[in-house]
Amino acid sequence: MIVYKVLYNKQLNKDSWEMEIKAPLVVKNCMPGQFVILMAKEDSERIPLTIYDFDRKKGLLKVIYQVIGGSTEELTYVKDEIFSVSGPLGNANEICADPKKYLGKRICYIAGGVGIAPVYPQVKYLKENGIDCDVIYGARNVELLLIRDECEKIVNKISYATDDGSYGTKGFVTDILKERINDYDIVVAIGPVIMMKNVVALTKKFGIDTIVSMNPLMVDGSGMCGACRCEVDGKPRFACIHGPEFDGFKVDFDLALKRMKIYHEEEAEKWEMMKKKLSKEKR
Repeated sequence: MIVYKVLYNKQLNKDSWEMEIKAPLVVKNCMPGQFVILMAKEDSERIPLTIYDFDRKKGLLKVIYQVIGGSTEELTYVKDEIFSVSGPLGNANEICADPKKYLGKRICYIAGGVGIAPVYPQVKYLKENGIDCDVIYGARNVELLLIRDECEKIVNKISYATDDGSYGTKGFVTDILKERINDYDIVVAIGPVIMMKNVVALTKKFGIDTIVSMNPLMVDGSGMCGACRCEVDGKPRFACIHGPEFDGFKVDFDLALKRMKIYHEEEAEKWEMMKKKLSKEKR
């Protein structure tokens, strides 16, 4: 049986963790914007996670995940090896897929919470290909701002917004973007669905092309469960197969927000069951 070596699985803050895995076949052809599916054990649920960073030469893959339910809670108990790593899956970010096409464009990435994980590899890759990007990063408070040092090394300019004002601008990412709206040709927003909806509401007024990532909808990650179905330009699309990124102007965010509530009761029940199971195990 093939298992994947885990180099580390460390806690970043109260709810977020970073894991580095030896997965040479996965990182051989992966691109920023794609994701992988992890399974802690043979009988575990499938967890789709965006590729945060990778090293092709060393065959190393990094992911950042937030504990929001039983399956992600189980991931925190992973130590030396993990049962399964499938990928790369989904489509690459369209700017990273053809960076020459975007040379000279003024690009701003908007990240919310753990949305910084998929933003980081894209900005890093574009910098390596001659494109400097700005980043506006928001979270509820300073403790929830992740990988700040890593981001500051690769971005042209980074600005922070916190709901409580504990770091950077007090308010939301849209408050900062509104002040600089004329500075950009393209905006890429990745984070909570409500945040992306608000970003698009702003950029649409000014006709600024906006890309959003619908990865918050994904559950199984294979296109079989249908949980990540969203409506784009009036047509049904699956975030894990057709995305995860789409034209923000064409996404029905209200429908997406409704769909995110479908499994709340089931997930809450699963989490309680998982807590009882994990309480018997030693981390």
